[in-house]
Formats: sequence, C-alpha cells, structure tokens
Amino acid sequence: MVDMWAFRDAVDRWAAGGPGDAAGELAVRLGLRTVVLLEGRSDLAAVEALAALRGRDLASEGVCVLSMGGAMSVGRYADLLGPSGLGLRLTGLCDEREQRYYDRALRRAGVSSGGFFVCVADLEDELIRALGTARVEEIIRAEGDLRAWQTFLRQPAQHDRPRHQQLRRFLGTKKGRKIRYGLLLVEPLTPGQVPAPLDELFASL
Repeated sequence: MVDMWAFRDAVDRWAAGGPGDAAGELAVRLGLRTVVLLEGRSDLAAVEALAALRGRDLASEGVCVLSMGGAMSVGRYADLLGPSGLGLRLTGLCDEREQRYYDRALRRAGVSSGGFFVCVADLEDELIRALGTARVEEIIRAEGDLRAWQTFLRQPAQHDRPRHQQLRRFLGTKKGRKIRYGLLLVEPLTPGQVPAPLDELFASL
C-alpha cells in the first residue's frame, strides 16, 4: 500500500538531485492535489497534530504535508512540485523574517505567495503566545523537562529575555525537542486559541 511517507521520501531524493519519476508516479497514485510546504519537522508535527484534532485526514483529501529541511529550500521544492514540475497546488507557512525570500523564490517558480501564511517569529512562538507562558511551563513540567528548563533559566543570556522568548529558545536547545513540542503545544489548544497563520492554512485546504 502506497503511503504519504513514500512520496515525501521520493520528493526529498528528487530535491537532492535524484530522479523525479518516482515522485510523479506516487503523486498520481495518491491522488495528490496540494502540497503544504513547511520549514522543518516541528512544523510538520504541529500541522499533523491539528489535523488529528480537527478530524481531518489530509492524505485522503489529496494533501501532503512536507518538511523541506529549511526555509532556503522553498525555491527548489516549488520548482519541483509547482507549475513547472508536478503541477500541484502549493501552500504552507513561513516566518516573517523570511517572507521576502519566499516571495521571490515562489514568484520565480510561478507560484503565488498569497497561499503562504506568515508567522511573526516562527510557529513555536505563535503556539507559545496562543497558550500563554504559564500553560507552556505546565506542559514542560508534565513532560519531565522541568529540571532542564530551570537550568536553562539560570544561564546569564536568558536573564533579561521575556518569558515567551526564553521558552522559544528552550525548545530549540536539544535535538528533537522542537519536534516533540510541536505536537504537545497543539494538543491543548481550544478552537479559539489556534494561531491565525495555522488556522488560515487549514481553512485554505
């Protein structure tokens, strides 16, 4: 049985310079119509978690959520998957500081940047502000990361930072932590707490 991971792997190999035949064949077999381009795996975890909360089976809807492994890859993925490649509709999230780069890269690929929704700093920051710092610290405690968090706060560089910035930085200090919390920060969201870029992305699918 063909699954979405096979398509993701095929696209990643294609983006790295391999052949694109497998990706094209899988796109047809999966009935794909849309690809959601995300910067990293933590964003992927968050989007998949919200899809589960909302009872959305994106794969059955012809939607693939794909991590590009970095914002600077958007032009390459847009070339392969957009109008000049597989002809799929492209959408996704980007960070405000990289919006101009996305606009240029997508324009070169013949893709409208209007389908990409902008996070002020990044998606983790959006989720922290949506939940509130106290709730995020409760989640950190429940996950057994309290000692690591307290050690992190004692670092001189953190003393003058606002709490939400400290939390955002903490999530990126250990490999795999951002991915894990990408899911954990979505699961407690009420419908009214979903950050606007994420909510608008889902409304567009």
